[in-house]
Order: sequence, then C-alpha cells, then structure tokens
Amino acid sequence: MNDFDVTAAKKAADYPRKVLDLFDAYVHGALDRRGFLNQCAAHVGGMISATAVLAALSPDFARAQVIAADDARIETRWIEVPSPQGYGMIRAYVARPADMGSAALPVVIVAHENRGLNPHIEDIARRLALEGFMAVAPDALTTLGGYPGDEDKAREMFATLDREKIGEDFVAAANYARTMSGGNGQLATIGFCFGGGIANLLATRLPDLKAAIPFYGSPPPLADVPNIKAELLIHYAGNDARINATWPDYKAALDKAGVRYQAFVYDGVEHGFNNDTTPRFDKAAADLAWARSLTLLRQSTR
Repeated sequence: MNDFDVTAAKKAADYPRKVLDLFDAYVHGALDRRGFLNQCAAHVGGMISATAVLAALSPDFARAQVIAADDARIETRWIEVPSPQGYGMIRAYVARPADMGSAALPVVIVAHENRGLNPHIEDIARRLALEGFMAVAPDALTTLGGYPGDEDKAREMFATLDREKIGEDFVAAANYARTMSGGNGQLATIGFCFGGGIANLLATRLPDLKAAIPFYGSPPPLADVPNIKAELLIHYAGNDARINATWPDYKAALDKAGVRYQAFVYDGVEHGFNNDTTPRFDKAAADLAWARSLTLLRQSTR
C-alpha cells in the first residue's frame, strides 16, 4: 500500500492488517523500533509514513484522560508495600471516592500493561474509585525507579525484569491491600494485557479473591487452575490471534476444575481495545466489557 494516509486513519480498522500485527509485535517485544519502522514502511509508502504511523498508534494520555488526577471527587495517595519474595518493595497508586469518608470499600487490584504504571492505568484506578471501590494499582517498575514517563523506555525497562518476581510483587501488593484501612476485606482484581495475565495469576494464588477480570491476558500455569476460587470474567479481542490461541487449553482446564467463569470475545476488535489512548480503542466493545466488569465487581465484593 503506497498511498496510505495516516492523517485520515482514526481507528484501528483504518490501518492495514499487517501494520496492526507489526505494531502488536513491537508493543510486546517481538520487534524493536527500527524493525517495526523498516517493515511498516513497506506497507505505508516509506519511512516517513511509517514514523507517522508509529506516532499515531502510540498512546496519547492527555487526550484520553477521563478522570483528572486532581479531581475533587476522589482521594489519591501512594503506598509502599514490602515484597520479600519479589523485588523487595513495590509502590502502588491508591484511589478512592472522596465523599465516602471512612466507609469500608471493596478493594480492586489494577494490574497494568507491559509498560508499568502509566497515566492510563492510573486513570483506570480513578474511574474505579468513582464507582465506589478502593483501587490499588501497583507499579512493577518500582525497582527501576518507577514508570519513566516514556512508553518506549518503559517497555525496555520492563523487559529486563524477572516475571516471577513481578508476580510475587503483585501477590504481596494484593495481600497487603486486603488489610488496608478503608477496605472491607473483599478483594478483586482487573488487569489489561500483561496485567490480564497478572489477574489470572492472582486468581491461582489468592484463595479468598472474589473476582478476577483479565482483559486479553495470558493464562496462568494450567496446573494451577484448580486453585482458582474466584469467579472469572475473561475478555478477548476478536482480532487478537496471539492471545486467543491460548484460550482452548485454558477453557479446558477451567471446565475440568469446575471454575466459575464467563468468557467473551468481542468480534472485530484489536488487542488493547479497552485502551482509549490509542486508535486500537473500540468504544462499543470497551463500554460493554467495562459494564460487565463493574457488574461482577459489585456482585462479588458486597
């Protein structure tokens, strides 16, 4: 495609399929920036267009922010959680509604994508706070100084971390959050992309977890599926061949173990369809998935 006009592309369907696949590979570490640009150029008419495509597909946090960090309806703070089995300590962003005083609220662990706790995931935590939850969003990049403010750098930093230690950091954060002042002892989790995998992992590690909601996340070790006591709500993107290929085996393991779950595939949308900072966002699918998620969170934690 030599006449691709990136300025006219407003949503994922406006991009060539191959470009979206290349971007997915880039975001998840299978291609570096140069590799993406070189291969993308062949589909969009050259390096200048490829560079413009990369910029257009990358997050725009300011444009997509839903709840401002200083919104008077919420209270936010940072906490530090000991994690002796992980990287020693993990910081987490905490958001809760400001008008509920000292009321005990259900706690939701919000697990980020493979770039650490970026502004989009902080925004997700604030959205949950306005729905009446205390949201706790750990940052796996804590040990490297925290989210650096640059997505490419964050992705590079994240790739250097030990995934097992990251998992232990999130387990430690969840165990700590369950007993935090202001919580009612009811714990759930929601995660996106890498964080979807964390939500699945937490379901196998926390026997009192009420609900786990992975968005396009990798399954946990299948041998651990019988440990799941939480109810699962699993969201998949119809065009996400990479993650969707893991579902048949995961489904079989869930069925064999008798785990309570619902799984939805949102046809025609991309991996990352809930992320409203990029053109991969699909409002209809995201709104439906979010409504389903809030329903389960409310039913399971109150």
